[in-house]
Formats: sequence, structure tokens, C-alpha cells
Amino acid sequence: MSDISAILTELGLAEAWEQRNGSQWIAPKSLDIRRMASALLARGARFITITAMQLPEDGATRLDYHWDMDGELLTFTTKTAEKVLPSIYDLCPAADWIEREIHEYFAVEFQGREYEPLLVREGEPVGVLVPEEDA
Repeated sequence: MSDISAILTELGLAEAWEQRNGSQWIAPKSLDIRRMASALLARGARFITITAMQLPEDGATRLDYHWDMDGELLTFTTKTAEKVLPSIYDLCPAADWIEREIHEYFAVEFQGREYEPLLVREGEPVGVLVPEEDA
């Protein structure tokens, strides 16, 4: 646990890890996603995936970044009301498909990357899981 606690210090996060569902979770007030990815990759962590969900109370999109570090599951949670976040695809190519999927389903723009259609047809609008009035 000391290694993963050092990550919080490196990222300047005051929040503490919370054990939930077999994973260490943290939901900081502010998260520099690229800095988080760089710090984890430098420590040999393995990117697993990103999960996303639209929050009914405010329409923001919550994203959970899941990592494995020596068998310890780490989850960093952030949310975006503006639906714009930096991409980690150039740092971690394994993030390619899931960023594209989240872009198409939730209309989240990952800055710093281009998109080839993954599930929607060329020219179709993105945000298929976003309610009509929000799209």
C-alpha cells in the first residue's frame, strides 16, 4: 500500500484510497489524467480499462480509470460536465478502443486524438447513450 500511497503524494492528491469491491478507489476533486497515467506507467502499472456512465443528477459523465499495479487494482474516478478530457492513448495505446467507444456512446471528446468510427457509421452523430435533449 505504501507504493500506491506514494502515487497520491506524487500527484498532489490529498484524498485517501478507499477499499471497495476488491479495488482501491479514489475520487479526487481534481485529477490531471495525463499526469496520473504517466506516474502509474513509470511504476510499471498496467492499464486495464475506463468505464463511463452518465450521472442522472447533473448530466455529467463519470469516468473510472482502472489500473493493475502488482496485483493491486487501482481506480481513479473523475467526471466532466463539459464532456472534454485529455486522451492517454499516446501514453498508453491500450486506451485507444475504450476512448473511441466512450466518445461514440457518451460524446466525450478526448483531446489530442483523432477518431476513426468504431461502432457508429461514418457521419452519424456521437453520443448514442446521451438523452436526446443533451445531445
